Amino acid sequence: MGYVVLACRCMLGLVFVASVMGKVRGRGAFAGFVRATGRLGPGWVVSRVPAGVLAGGVLAAEAAVPVLLVLPETARAGFVLAGLLALAFTVTVMAALRRRDRAPCNCFGASTRPVGGVHLVRNVVLAVSAALGLAAGAAAGPLEPAGVVAAMVAGVVAAAVMVTSDDLADLFRPGVAPHDYRPTKGLLR
Repeated sequence: MGYVVLACRCMLGLVFVASVMGKVRGRGAFAGFVRATGRLGPGWVVSRVPAGVLAGGVLAAEAAVPVLLVLPETARAGFVLAGLLALAFTVTVMAALRRRDRAPCNCFGASTRPVGGVHLVRNVVLAVSAALGLAAGAAAGPLEPAGVVAAMVAGVVAAAVMVTSDDLADLFRPGVAPHDYRPTKGLLR
């Protein structure tokens, strides 16, 4: 179970690092995140807390996750915080979908993809990974070097899938062609 904990720590840590880096890479990226927070955040929260303050709090919490997950002694707190954030994001996306608000979430910076099922699935996977890491943490034992490498590679691959989930979903979305592409019937002409 120690390998599962390590893979979850690696995956969640990298996802939250990518999320933070995407939001702070420039004024435009952070401004887009603040706008998305104000638009997608629950009305009862946004009406009481300015979007900039709420976005700053989310960013600080996201930045704390990888820091907590680095050390085994604080990993438990990192899993709890990652799980709470993922659940909050899940509830926010569900509320936006219920309101039929299709604003981009700016999850990893300048995403233009409107919130949808992909975001819901990604957030649920993050929450489940945090719960799995938390549950498996109690059963952690000594680790072999080859298993450590395999767990870390699995964590990196899972993080890459999570971070690029918008792009991966676009690959499988039917009927979407690039603007300059003109499909033709039959053989190439």
